[in-house]
Amino acid sequence: MKQYIKRRPRISAYEASKHHKKGAGTLISLYAFFLSAAFLIATPIAMKLTGETELFGENLFRILTSPSKLVTDYFKLGGLGSTFFNAAICGLACNLIILISRTKANATTFAGYMLVVAHCFYGLNFFNMWPPFFGVLIYCKVMRKPFRENLHIALFSTALAPFISDFAFRYTLGDEFVLGEPKITALGVIFALLFGLAAGFVVPALLPGTTAMHRGFNMYKAGLALGILGIFIYSFLYYTLGIKSPEHLNIHNPAYDALPYAYRGFMNVFFIILFTLTIFMGFAFNNFSFKGYRQLLRSTGYGTDFLDKFGMPVCLINVGIYGLCIVAYLNLIFILPEIFPFLPEGVGFTGATVGVTFAALTFAADGQHPRTVAPIAIGYALLLALVCVICGISGMDIPWTLSTQAYINGLAFSTGLCTFSGKYGWKIGVLAGFISAIICTSTADMHGGFVLYNGGFNAGLSALVLLPILDFYKVKPKYDDDI
Repeated sequence: MKQYIKRRPRISAYEASKHHKKGAGTLISLYAFFLSAAFLIATPIAMKLTGETELFGENLFRILTSPSKLVTDYFKLGGLGSTFFNAAICGLACNLIILISRTKANATTFAGYMLVVAHCFYGLNFFNMWPPFFGVLIYCKVMRKPFRENLHIALFSTALAPFISDFAFRYTLGDEFVLGEPKITALGVIFALLFGLAAGFVVPALLPGTTAMHRGFNMYKAGLALGILGIFIYSFLYYTLGIKSPEHLNIHNPAYDALPYAYRGFMNVFFIILFTLTIFMGFAFNNFSFKGYRQLLRSTGYGTDFLDKFGMPVCLINVGIYGLCIVAYLNLIFILPEIFPFLPEGVGFTGATVGVTFAALTFAADGQHPRTVAPIAIGYALLLALVCVICGISGMDIPWTLSTQAYINGLAFSTGLCTFSGKYGWKIGVLAGFISAIICTSTADMHGGFVLYNGGFNAGLSALVLLPILDFYKVKPKYDDDI
């Protein structure tokens, strides 16, 4: 019997090509600048809140000159104000490069920018971002490819930035590294530069092949490629050469540790203002209407460029509403241990939590929206419920909760599996989230925590497990978008 796939109604709010010509690329660049400016404006307010006195003082210096493996909380390492300033200058640098290169910004450019600023809160800084970036630039020169068409690859390659910091400040020194007292060796600098150059040639080659492996069902497609590359680099640098793998930084910050839910009030106010303004921007540019957003929510998200189908104004509405949903989810899981005392205490708005809030929005212009992301979150909650039952029966302590840092980070990137919800329905989406949650705490060990896109790597591996199972049992997609 012939199988029918339910078609979503035509989802263009108006003719996309017409709208695109009205400056969608300009709107992306404008919104990216708006975010960078928001970080800059928040910097002095954050400094006032936490008592930081010097913007270019010891705190920012520690961020720039410290190894930055996952998860290095820049709020704890440097401070709230210094971290926001780091995000602002990295974001503004990306804004300038987009402008100078005359890149016609698209959904992928937006994704690359969002991932850069997201990781500026826990691993990426104005020092370690440049070698991989310039590696891709040199690749474009050698291969005679337009840099403006490969800017997104340069932005994605910054996921390898922790290797740069480790080469520069720790790898050649071993146990001699002292936090806040960096020593740079000539060999370390050479390693960092050569690594950046090599990454610039390898990353563009890996991306197409690994995307084909998961057939586009992991929206954080660069995560799988960079995760696999990171495994080989990490294994060679340490295990193959018999060098002891470095530990996470031991950061002593009594003022930060005294806050059980770090900076909850400040970050809630920041996010609510930011995402409310984002909704208003989209609403205003969309002729003061929400026309098109209902249709966007009915899209599967698979292979769907929201920018082309709906235009950037509707995408901005999606970014704002989706962002507020993420903030609401975070506040809910923060209080779970208070509601259910048997759950272990998690974290609050750490640097990593703030960073992955932005990371979860990466593809809000390219396939992600709240309806298809929700089943992934339910999958994480389902795994926690199962763990609670098993631990209760066996008498073991419950090892984690949804607000444990690794599970916050894992879910943020596992939202890239939302296409399973869109194509196969919410039950398969829950299953995808469940599978992802199982391995989200172990994938960082594979590459030593040196790849910032660990969550995208986790989502890619989850897709590689789930897709063959669906194929083998002949589970067919339920939904499709009209073209």
